[in-house]
Amino acid sequence: MLAGQPIIILRENVERTRGFEAQRSNIMAAKAIAAAVRTTLGPRGMDKMLVSSTGDVVITNDGATILHEMSVQHPGGKLVVEVAETQDGEVGDGTTTATVLVGSMMEEAEKLLAREVHPTIIANGYQLGMEKALEILDDLAITVSFGDRENLLKIADTAMTGKSIEAVKEKVSGIVVDAVLQVTTEDGDGTYTVDEDDVKIKTQVGDSMNDAELIRGIVIDKKRVFEQMPTKVTDAKVALLALPLEVTKTQVKSKIKITTSDQMKAFSEQERESLRKLAERIVASGANVVLCQKGIGDAVQYYLAKAGIYAVEDVKEEDMKFAAKALCGTIVNKPEELTAETLGHAEAAAEIPDADMTIISGCENPKAVTILLRGTSQLLLDELERAVYDAARVVQDAIEDGKFVVGGGSVETELQIRIRDYATTVGGRVQLAIEAFANAFEVIPRTLAENSGFDTIDKVVALRKAHADGARHAGLNVYTGEVVDMREAGVIEPERVKTQAIKSAAETAMLLVRVDDMMITQSGKPAA
Repeated sequence: MLAGQPIIILRENVERTRGFEAQRSNIMAAKAIAAAVRTTLGPRGMDKMLVSSTGDVVITNDGATILHEMSVQHPGGKLVVEVAETQDGEVGDGTTTATVLVGSMMEEAEKLLAREVHPTIIANGYQLGMEKALEILDDLAITVSFGDRENLLKIADTAMTGKSIEAVKEKVSGIVVDAVLQVTTEDGDGTYTVDEDDVKIKTQVGDSMNDAELIRGIVIDKKRVFEQMPTKVTDAKVALLALPLEVTKTQVKSKIKITTSDQMKAFSEQERESLRKLAERIVASGANVVLCQKGIGDAVQYYLAKAGIYAVEDVKEEDMKFAAKALCGTIVNKPEELTAETLGHAEAAAEIPDADMTIISGCENPKAVTILLRGTSQLLLDELERAVYDAARVVQDAIEDGKFVVGGGSVETELQIRIRDYATTVGGRVQLAIEAFANAFEVIPRTLAENSGFDTIDKVVALRKAHADGARHAGLNVYTGEVVDMREAGVIEPERVKTQAIKSAAETAMLLVRVDDMMITQSGKPAA
């Protein structure tokens, strides 16, 4: 008030929350989201059934998928959802771990705020704790070589354990590892690089999950363009055409004036002759399979079928580029450029009956491969696809970084103990924040024990005792409840998964804990 007149700073439709209430709002949002996905953590975690307003159903225990389908409205909650999405985009796995860690860190921060520890001190302690955690994590990492297929299989197994498709994980793990190894390229300095887009995942409803297979080539969601064409071609020589094999409209406006039937006949014959020459050029190149990005005219279809050529039209540009890498061929833009050298090669090209699919397989040294998954329902296939995607990404991470760590709550227990020891060397109020950061890691082994039906206190204490005695790889066997060596048990994952989860969770917690003023308009958009 100034001279009896109110001073209006914000619009009337702006809702403002300040101080501890703003912090508490963000803390409660983070804890609620973490609690929503916490029961899915670990091999014995449960699934969530998500039903949209249109009736679409999703059944999964993938953290990123669950949070994406939840449609979170709270601004602080949206930051936590972004943590899961970033984790999924960067490393492909560990989304639930990252989300649960954020919730635990915010819960520990809430206790410090109640003790009147300043938010900047908490953020500073979390920063120091994160740096120490990454240092410890690098010390715990174990080297894995490119040709170490046994450990790569264990990494893929760990990523898929606990999914609904666990019955076929042994077979699928082998397919995933072989697929990623096939497309790995060696850099000059002895490191390896994998482009995740070089492994394509396709699904087909109808058959058993056991029928999953690795296609050293490409699967296209199209069938042959003409029924008279062969359904299968062996020793496939594939022409990749970006040009239309039909009469197309000119790019400029033009008119042709025809006054007699003879002129009409000559015009039609000329069109047919040009299409016939197109077909002859393809036949002359030696191709017996055609993938065309544009349409194929009826006349060309007839001539190609007569020559025993298998053709597919309207192939997506993405599939064309993938086929060029898989088949080691070249996409041609002009008929004159089509030669034997530009053709891709494969053992066979065939149409899948009743599936509207074409499989071109058996490439000698493909730079791109396809994993074909089969299942009895689309819901099952979707979850299988998510599991295979996670497995492929973690195998890629392990190959590129050459390091892995053990699971089963082992890393988190070791981090908690060593970061607490580090906190005593810092002193002051920051020590409290570093200790709180260390305590946040306890949520992982505690949740694993809880989801497996064991007493959380007993198992956490047993883990601490084992690590205090020097068993740095000791973790919880979620099936027996015993504390065992996780490396010997084969429960391992890439170091990058843990590193990204800790960084994302800590940085988000530091950001949220420093917020003491929230201004939100009624429409949900931040106030200017």
